[in-house]
Amino acid sequence: MRREGKNYKYGVDMERWCRDHEAYMAEHMEKAADEGELRDLLAWHETKLAWLQHERLVHLIVMVMTVFGELFTVGMVVFTDGQILALIFMYGVLIVLIFYVRHYFVLENTVQRWYMIAEELRKKHCALVGHGDGSL
Repeated sequence: MRREGKNYKYGVDMERWCRDHEAYMAEHMEKAADEGELRDLLAWHETKLAWLQHERLVHLIVMVMTVFGELFTVGMVVFTDGQILALIFMYGVLIVLIFYVRHYFVLENTVQRWYMIAEELRKKHCALVGHGDGSL
């Protein structure tokens, strides 16, 4: 898959993807003038939010498995009296775990920001159509 001269063979830069979406939403929220545009914008945002929530769930599962892997390697170090191979394995898994925690932190905070964007869209829609109860 190629987009704008970029090759996504090795994955998508999720942080950039999220920043691009947030910039798109900010730009189009200002321009949206009627009910239909706001509904379409909200539908698109909620679709991408669902994708991001799925990504977050998958990374939570992998992170929990990595924590169990780290606990296993700590146990290996304890029961092998600190053999060098067990120590190397333990530190390797720890490094992976640190990166997973960081990535999950970014995903979680992004999902929370996107909830706020959806809420802003709903409020703008309600103000436009005159619903005070927040329903679309």
